[in-house]
Amino acid sequence: MGHGAPGTVPEPGPGTGDREHAGPKADRGQDGTVVLDELRAAIGRYVVLPSEEALTAVTLWVAASHIQPALQHAPRLAVVGPTKGCGKSRVLDVLHETVYKPMMTVNTSPAVVFRIIGEDPPTLLVDEADTIFGPKAGDKEDLRGLLNAGHQRNRPAWRISGPEHKPTAFPTFAMAALAGIGDLPDTIMDRAVVLRMQKRKPGEKVAPFRSRHSVPELNALRDRLAAWLAPLRGTAHRLVPPMPVEDRAADTWEPLVIVADLAGGHWPAQARAACLAMTRTELVQDEQTTLKTRLLRDIRRAFEQHGDQEALRSHDLLAALLQDAEAPWAEYGTKGLNAYHLANLLRDFGVSPANHRFENGRQAKAYARNQFLDAWARYCPDPAQPAPAASDAAPARRAQGKPPAPPSGTLPIGPPGGHAGPRPTR
Repeated sequence: MGHGAPGTVPEPGPGTGDREHAGPKADRGQDGTVVLDELRAAIGRYVVLPSEEALTAVTLWVAASHIQPALQHAPRLAVVGPTKGCGKSRVLDVLHETVYKPMMTVNTSPAVVFRIIGEDPPTLLVDEADTIFGPKAGDKEDLRGLLNAGHQRNRPAWRISGPEHKPTAFPTFAMAALAGIGDLPDTIMDRAVVLRMQKRKPGEKVAPFRSRHSVPELNALRDRLAAWLAPLRGTAHRLVPPMPVEDRAADTWEPLVIVADLAGGHWPAQARAACLAMTRTELVQDEQTTLKTRLLRDIRRAFEQHGDQEALRSHDLLAALLQDAEAPWAEYGTKGLNAYHLANLLRDFGVSPANHRFENGRQAKAYARNQFLDAWARYCPDPAQPAPAASDAAPARRAQGKPPAPPSGTLPIGPPGGHAGPRPTR
């Protein structure tokens, strides 16, 4: 679907759609505005989301899963948080009872996922997604490749399959929600509606999620969504809604805006406001992430300049960073980068200073080199190391609003569930 030029825009009104061919179910009080309002209220009872716009986005993402066959892009929902206990798994619990054909993939074989996705794909729900994309992902390479490729229709994964070992194209197109600690790879985040979860503050309460009562309530909403939207898939396929954003952000948010336009009422304006607010938040986050990645690279250079010793005193590391005239650290903050700033910037990577005993027997606050190895491998792999295959290489995050190049349309050949080529860095 294209963007930019105004297309077919429904007039504001409840449950806009092709009523002539919608069938009897569409006439049984399936008012799109009311269904979305009730779904939004139910989600808000069970989880505390970072903003009202995020609550709107999750509601529309759930609804969009019910028109997947009509979509050109399958937006990811990245549910990320800095630590455990931020409500990520609870979001997946609610999604499991409301999305179209949910499929949890925590313990599912990649070979099973490959064979289930077809013309009418499930909605993939992936918990602990951070374990799929790290350097130690190992046997999860196939699932990682599928999640990277499945954002756009007609991006199959080629695998050797069957007793005759014939090359076979497996569909990858499916909506997916991925929950994990810390940011997911750029290939996911750039194609996702991002929920940055936080721990609940004192006084923020949610309804307990109890299967006996919660599941029937949410399933009833799921069934009403299906009754409203399933007959409108043809209408949804024809819509080309005006978008407030461009390029990849438009691809990601278009399915959500289509649902809002089908519902009418206050939802079209509300959806576009959420789109603008959340994409702007991610642009700011990208700038901060770029700064932190620069810091990791500069720290690696500082260790190299000191002979890659086991640890560097905090003040020695700071001195090395501040002495680089081309780096931004001398102008960071009001008086340049200090020990507090450094620790704060590195916290998200699981890196912190600790007392270390040096060769002269003296102790000092220091950063151990081995603390950085995982972060270096994930966020700024050493260019001296062999590069991953072109089809696995992750594009850079967008800078100044420019999207990265699209990923390759195919994945390395290999058996589903088995090794599929060189392991890409994150």
